[in-house]
Amino acid sequence: MAIAGSILILGLALLSCVADGALRRHIGLSHRRGLIDGSGAEVTVFDVTQHGAKADDQTNNAEAFIQTWRAACDSGVPAKLVIPVGTFLTGPVVFQGPCKSTEPIVFEVQGNVKATSDLSEYSSGQWILFEMIDGLTLNGGGAFDGQGVAVWKYNDCHQNKQCQPLPSSIKLSKVKNCDIHGISSFDSKYFHMHVTDCSNIWVHDVNLTAPANSPNTDGIHISNSDSVNVTSSQIGTGDDCISIGQGSTNILVSQVFCGPGHGISVGSLGKYNNEEDVNGILVTNCTLLNTTNGLRIKTYAASQPSQALNITFKDITMDSVKNPIIIDQKYGSRKSEPSRVKISNVHYQNIKGTSTSNVAVSFLCSSLVPCEGVELVDIDLAYIGLKNMTLSSSCLNAKVTSGGTQNPACN
Repeated sequence: MAIAGSILILGLALLSCVADGALRRHIGLSHRRGLIDGSGAEVTVFDVTQHGAKADDQTNNAEAFIQTWRAACDSGVPAKLVIPVGTFLTGPVVFQGPCKSTEPIVFEVQGNVKATSDLSEYSSGQWILFEMIDGLTLNGGGAFDGQGVAVWKYNDCHQNKQCQPLPSSIKLSKVKNCDIHGISSFDSKYFHMHVTDCSNIWVHDVNLTAPANSPNTDGIHISNSDSVNVTSSQIGTGDDCISIGQGSTNILVSQVFCGPGHGISVGSLGKYNNEEDVNGILVTNCTLLNTTNGLRIKTYAASQPSQALNITFKDITMDSVKNPIIIDQKYGSRKSEPSRVKISNVHYQNIKGTSTSNVAVSFLCSSLVPCEGVELVDIDLAYIGLKNMTLSSSCLNAKVTSGGTQNPACN
């Protein structure tokens, strides 16, 4: 009886395993492997090639990517979507939540994801969109190729104020608790990354590159988001390495190497009506090389009222940087009506290096709402431009206090 009972139990177990395997094949699950952060929860891998994706650099894999995502997101188990080694072409795709698992979903890019270059395929402002997800990890060591070289010639935003922006490479919208690391993005059509309406986002150990003359290829643009950390990354683009737009709060930028590009910017602000304030920005331990601006705050003239406050730039190295420290409240225009964006409590501490412009500190603040609480401590910049010019500053409509080394002093 004992032997028969054992045989019966073993048979039931085998039937259970077979049924479980059939169910997993039916809903598109491949196999379980690994752990999630040592928690003991097994992770189910969803390989895009098992849903029809082809690494032939010709097939548009958008549908296969979306099918794989839906299988992973709806599975209810700890899940990892994998794009394996190879070049996978795709048009615009939307990876939408919420997902059913309580664990973060992992999006692992091992290969090269390559954008299509036909702009008629892009009806919205992005190529890869992650939205309405709580718990996302984007990693894998792979790359996103935006194919910007083929379309930058169609970007006329420098002369057409009503232009239609080209699509950004990676956009996060309404995403919470996200970790992005170990990926690269190059030759984006527009922004490399756009983070908007998000919270608790950590971007680290990424490499974002585009030529210095590529238009509007900001590395990371942040707007209407809280608690975004960008650390330990290399960014070289044709626009701002990092731009911090309206509604951004509690933003950390640390250990970022920036160059080429337009520097690290707060703004531009005041372009649109009803913009939210910018509050709580820390940029620290960064290096800027051969950029056209260094640490910049920029607002439009004739703007609607808003604020940018509690901003700190600390422990920054400038190497051959034009306009190392700049506040420009007439950005994009020389209209006579002043900006109504109030800038206050801005700290520059331990800023050192070389400037290619003789005006190394430039504060062009609003005459209507002057900059207040601007602090300069240990500013040590050397001019490496024309020999017949000397290092200077220009500080207009700014209430400035200073301490320590002042090269140049703000007069």
